[in-house]
Amino acid sequence: MTSEISTLERYQLFIDGHAVDSVSGATFDSLNPYTGMPWARVSDGTPDDIDLAVAAARRAFDGGWRQMPGWRRAAVLRAVGDGIAKNSERLARLEVNDNGKLLREMRAQLEALPEYYYYFAGLADKIEGRTVPQINPSRYFGFTVREPVGVVGAITPWNSPLLLLTFKLAPLLAAGNTCVVKPSEHSPASTLAFAQVLSEAGLPDGVFNAVSGWNRATGEALASHPGIDKIAFTGSTATGIKVAQAAMNNVNKATLELGGKSAQVVFEDADIDAAVNGIMSGVFAATGQTCMAGSRLIVQDAVHDTVIERLARRAADIRLGDPNDPETEMGPLANPPQFEKVTGYFSIAEEEGASFACGGAPAEDLGSYFVKPTVITNLKRDSRLIREEVFGPVLSVLSFSTEEEAVELANDTRYGLAGAVWTENVHRAHRVAGQIRAGSVWINDYRVVGPGMPFGGFKDSGVGRENGVDAIDEYLETKSIYVELTGQTRDPFQMG
Repeated sequence: MTSEISTLERYQLFIDGHAVDSVSGATFDSLNPYTGMPWARVSDGTPDDIDLAVAAARRAFDGGWRQMPGWRRAAVLRAVGDGIAKNSERLARLEVNDNGKLLREMRAQLEALPEYYYYFAGLADKIEGRTVPQINPSRYFGFTVREPVGVVGAITPWNSPLLLLTFKLAPLLAAGNTCVVKPSEHSPASTLAFAQVLSEAGLPDGVFNAVSGWNRATGEALASHPGIDKIAFTGSTATGIKVAQAAMNNVNKATLELGGKSAQVVFEDADIDAAVNGIMSGVFAATGQTCMAGSRLIVQDAVHDTVIERLARRAADIRLGDPNDPETEMGPLANPPQFEKVTGYFSIAEEEGASFACGGAPAEDLGSYFVKPTVITNLKRDSRLIREEVFGPVLSVLSFSTEEEAVELANDTRYGLAGAVWTENVHRAHRVAGQIRAGSVWINDYRVVGPGMPFGGFKDSGVGRENGVDAIDEYLETKSIYVELTGQTRDPFQMG
């Protein structure tokens, strides 16, 4: 073993309140996408470890967390938020090491995360049922109660591990559930480190468990586990379908936040400078590796050339480099498979006869997994670059002439996660936003999220909602209770 390997940081599984090695003792190395070298050694969990984690979560659920008064769960959630604030710099740097995102972006993301736990702390003691009028009110009183679903299996992606875990964890804890998390094999470190933050905040042992694993069988074991009551998944649509099928085999609930090919519609009366800024943010921030990326530009003919010229000039000037450098504007792609996928789409574009306004190649002078910010024009509406999620810094462009055509193009996709409308006409803004079939639509902005606004997709972009009051409902069951009021329930087989 080399001296470099011997200095790798070490991360273990977290089960029943303790950091532990996997049952097998096996490990795998996590790759820093900027250096192209391993930086951490991680316990390689197996289905046996999933069994242990699910059992711990079940004990914690039955042992008191579900019965804990909402105000006490709220106090723990507030402490979690405080713990994140205290540890935000360390957690942000772990995510940079694992997925290559900019440190300044991860700092901002981690600094915002406490607000999600504070928000759901405010809901934890407000989970209420209702009384229901009965057909025979002199005989029966009826009411409902809301109860936690149980043990939740959460499967999270590599692009924003703690943010997308928080979308699940904050509401499920507020509702009284326990969980087992399987982070992506490409970026497990921040989740495993976060487990200690949760423990120090006073979360009881077994309420949160995390099992990393390189082999796909680990995630499959969680999705299909008979001891799980619900699955919460963020990732690709293809994988999400398999996760949902595994959950359904156990008649389990599933919340799925899946892929997107989100449209940014720019009308000729838009503030072009603002629109260009929003488009840049929508597709080039986070190296384009975000489910809500506004990667499909639909721009009106009259301003098409102006918008493309400005975008190409701006994109070509984006500063690529070390994600820890505050001057860097875009880091590398997060892992080798993603690099191969994105660069493969450049060849597809050439085969389809498209044109590159800028980019369209790896940034070879930087090595590792860098690609140039790319704007692709002269595409047909059935092009793979228009239809498929690239998940990289690649913008695909179509043009339109009428409002009706713009709406048709925006909705001509199997996805429906997000979208944007750029126009100074307030009537058109509301009219078009109302017609776009997507879970989130911004008017004259992009990529704005917060704890109080529901997030999720239409069509192949998912099932259910994260964030907002809607999210806590995803982790609750409704029970109906009938009370007989007269004490005169008779034997149904006695006549007269």
